[in-house]
Amino acid sequence: MPELLRRDFLFFSSGAAFGNLLAPGVAVADEPDGRSGVDWSASGLVTGKAKQLKHKEIPGFLSAAQIAPHHTAHYGGALKAFMTIEAKFEEKFARGTALDSFAFDAMQRTKSSRGNSVVLHELYFDGLTPAKAEPGGDLKQAIAERFGSLDKWSDDFRASAKSAAGWAMLVRHPVNGQLYNVVSDEHAQGPLWLAVPLVVVDVYEHAFYIDYQNRKNDYVDKFVDHIDWNEANHRYRTTGV
Repeated sequence: MPELLRRDFLFFSSGAAFGNLLAPGVAVADEPDGRSGVDWSASGLVTGKAKQLKHKEIPGFLSAAQIAPHHTAHYGGALKAFMTIEAKFEEKFARGTALDSFAFDAMQRTKSSRGNSVVLHELYFDGLTPAKAEPGGDLKQAIAERFGSLDKWSDDFRASAKSAAGWAMLVRHPVNGQLYNVVSDEHAQGPLWLAVPLVVVDVYEHAFYIDYQNRKNDYVDKFVDHIDWNEANHRYRTTGV
């Protein structure tokens, strides 16, 4: 797949297609690095290789024993499946190789599901931080205007995540510029087309079971304390709305 198309995959396929959060004394996340655009050059959809983790563990939230198989087997497995299908389609285009209609149907559906899984996992892992932080800048104001307050957004986001079987996301839609909390129970279902994910939580059991067993609610409640708001604010600023 050409590099430009790989980078645009987020915006057209992923969702793109989705207590008190704050504590006294937490740091305010802002954007000191001056980045001017989302860099997808290290994405597995570009390189064909799993993107390296920013954090191999998140003390007090996710252990290395939890993150490692999630990253290797689930994210890595989705990438491998996607690249295998891509190779088959590229061979079809280059050589005119015929595909059985049933195989074609299955591969098309799997391509969307696994490709979205790759993007969502990268957004999830890249959006985690060991340190608690308060959102700053434009996104903080946008959340307050849309949801009434950060606490109200947190309540709605956590309720969304607890009800979801797969993913919950805070997204921004480029058509109207609005923020939405959305859920997806399968990688290829549930998102608002073209919406850009800002905060992403994986709520499949494989994301938390080693550390939390069946205590999904505890995992979701702790997640909001480990959102990398620098990353989320950067995604917000570069949505092109």
